[in-house]
Amino acid sequence: MSNYIELLKPRLSATVIFSCLAGYLLATPYLDFNLLVNLLIGGIAIVGASNGLNQVYEVEIDSLMDRTKNRPLPTKRISVNSALIFSLALALIGLFFLSKINFRCVFFAALSSLIYVVGYTPLKTTTPISGFIGAFPGAMPFMLGWVAVTNQFSLETGILFAIQFLWQFPHFWSIAWVRYEDYQKGGIQLLPSGYKDHKTAFQIVFYTFWLLPVSVAPLLLKYFSIDSRLELSLLGSVLIFVIGSGFLYQAFQLLKTKQNKDAKKLMIYSLIYLPLVQIIYIVDKYV
Repeated sequence: MSNYIELLKPRLSATVIFSCLAGYLLATPYLDFNLLVNLLIGGIAIVGASNGLNQVYEVEIDSLMDRTKNRPLPTKRISVNSALIFSLALALIGLFFLSKINFRCVFFAALSSLIYVVGYTPLKTTTPISGFIGAFPGAMPFMLGWVAVTNQFSLETGILFAIQFLWQFPHFWSIAWVRYEDYQKGGIQLLPSGYKDHKTAFQIVFYTFWLLPVSVAPLLLKYFSIDSRLELSLLGSVLIFVIGSGFLYQAFQLLKTKQNKDAKKLMIYSLIYLPLVQIIYIVDKYV
């Protein structure tokens, strides 16, 4: 059982589910226990299934890289067929629970999984554009929680989607920078230029820069008298802007030095940034 749990990439799955839960808490006017249970079970199952299918496809690649060579499939602790059947069954379970919420919820979850498995995964070894394609399913969880409650694709879902979409570029490119040599063993191309160079570092700065105004978009909308159910106070906006400025500073440091140590600092900062922003949004709503 521990091998199958490892197949689901529990740490990655946990961050995805937290984003989904954050979107739910921001949208809901009251706690609907039944909806929340369906959302969490369905979300965990879909994310786990996507991660499992990703490893089924990449079993040979994973066996070449130090970071992944000890996973259940390369070490043959689980057979490829068993992992495939388990992942597909988990996907069906996830879609079933999400279908009990609303159509848009199950549609976006299925679309996210499809893009991740048949789009992003095979393209990782052929083109750096895979990172851009992978950012779409990666940005779904935050907005999915909102859609589960409202059954609408609206301005608010667009903002939640955009925050997580833009965040992924400095996050995953900093990881790809740190693990560049290991990824080369598996032929994985994630950095936008293909190399740890100025072009890649510049694009990291570019996307991090635009993340700042998008992260405080609810306050900007209020300033321009645009109605939105997604609200953010001045204090919350200032906190997020300060945190984002630190994120941008780390990106500039990488642009300046091109050193692995600064890429690692950026990677760690990115892991802190997104959940912290989500927590600020939630606290700002309920306190």
